[in-house]
Amino acid sequence: MNKIILIGSGGSGKSTLARKMGKKLNTEVHHLDLLFWKSGWVGVPKDEQRRIQTDLVKQEQWIIDGNYGGTIDIRLRAADTIIFLDMPRLLCVYRVFKRRFQYRNQTRPDMRAGTEKVRLEFLKWVWNYPKKKKPQILARLEELSDGKNIIILRSPREARTFLHNID
Repeated sequence: MNKIILIGSGGSGKSTLARKMGKKLNTEVHHLDLLFWKSGWVGVPKDEQRRIQTDLVKQEQWIIDGNYGGTIDIRLRAADTIIFLDMPRLLCVYRVFKRRFQYRNQTRPDMRAGTEKVRLEFLKWVWNYPKKKKPQILARLEELSDGKNIIILRSPREARTFLHNID
């Protein structure tokens, strides 16, 4: 595992697992939310997102967390390991609210400066992820299954066990 991406619903634990893996594997972690949002929640244009990712994936070793479906192919092609956090929807929604309060009046370590807002649009995306996004992700992972190490983690326990067993 040298080039690792983590994908999954908001609140699934991508950033947390990426940070813990980075420490354990002594590998630099890149949080796409940190790279693709400017202060004040202004998004980075797609062409800049592509350029940033194209440069990142040229490195010999990395961990990248985040979805960004419009540019995911850059990461999927370059990764040797794809980790899909397929967590229950209620857990994801709970975690979205939990981190909002956990980081109240401060910046999350994987985000740009500023207070994270829980918007209705984002909550709908998280809630609908199992029906709308997950089938697409699973189909894409099936296409890649021959050449990539694909790991699907379906519970916090599976994620902890996975983290414990990597070296």
